[in-house]
Amino acid sequence: MISVTNLFASIDADLQILTANLKKLVGARHPILGTAAEHLFGAGGKQIRPAIVLLVSRGTMLDQDITTRHRRLAEITEMIHTASLIHDDVVDEAPIRRNVPTVNSLFDNRIAVLAGDFLFAQSSWYLANLDNLAVVKLLSEVIRDFAEGEIQQRLNRFHTNLSFEAYLEKSYYKTASLIANSTKAAALLSDVEDYVAENLYNYGRNIGLAFQIVDDILDFTASTEILGKPAGSDLIEGNLTAPVLYALEEQPYLATLIQREFSQDGDLEKALSLVGESRGIERSRKLAYHYSQMAIENIACLEPSESARALRELADYVISRMY
Repeated sequence: MISVTNLFASIDADLQILTANLKKLVGARHPILGTAAEHLFGAGGKQIRPAIVLLVSRGTMLDQDITTRHRRLAEITEMIHTASLIHDDVVDEAPIRRNVPTVNSLFDNRIAVLAGDFLFAQSSWYLANLDNLAVVKLLSEVIRDFAEGEIQQRLNRFHTNLSFEAYLEKSYYKTASLIANSTKAAALLSDVEDYVAENLYNYGRNIGLAFQIVDDILDFTASTEILGKPAGSDLIEGNLTAPVLYALEEQPYLATLIQREFSQDGDLEKALSLVGESRGIERSRKLAYHYSQMAIENIACLEPSESARALRELADYVISRMY
């Protein structure tokens, strides 16, 4: 399996600067938020989203170094992502993430909500200070999309008539929007041609959808230790993902179990078994592969470089996580 450490070797120094800056930006005036930031930004996350921003920045600035605005955009991207995770953990009442305690379990829900709000506010402030209206619009759209995706997910819990289009839309809002819009924003800061910016937006969208579909597959196939949360947790919560939607086409009784919200003994175990017996996971793997290949096609607009190679290999890495 491809290693993220090797994949991002060319921007290792950039990522170290990013982590140091994030801790300074968040924790300077608020000790408890500083403690939360230290915990969050040191929790072993792969920093894939800011890494993509940095790789696109370097891949579109081949003849010169990236600017402080590129670096700040990467930091803003990670702040927005982390804020969304904090709020998600409060909504889901999650005790752990990445095998470490969540902010809401370390402190309490009120502190966690405020920490998430603070990160969104900080990211908005630094975003405005980039003095680029197009970039501000792109990243502001992401914050709106997060809320839209969370609302859709809550309203559609245990709904067995959920369409695949609605699932993909929710996946875009919750995962792909940030990657797509921050990738395009990095390109705009490099003053690339319009068609390059659009291709890079589509790269982010497609790799984001592939990433989410793989996560949804891992919810059924990976161990709790690997996931950092209980296996099957999406289904338990009534969030119907690609493997379940495909399985519903083959296993009608699965709908009965979901509609009664696994209220009878053995319901959940039976549901997990039906998903496993169906072609749901296999078909989901093919769908994830489809989006990863589209992302590779999108990146062909970049001139050959170490950064462009890493972006291509990232698409392969996303798929390799399934096996």
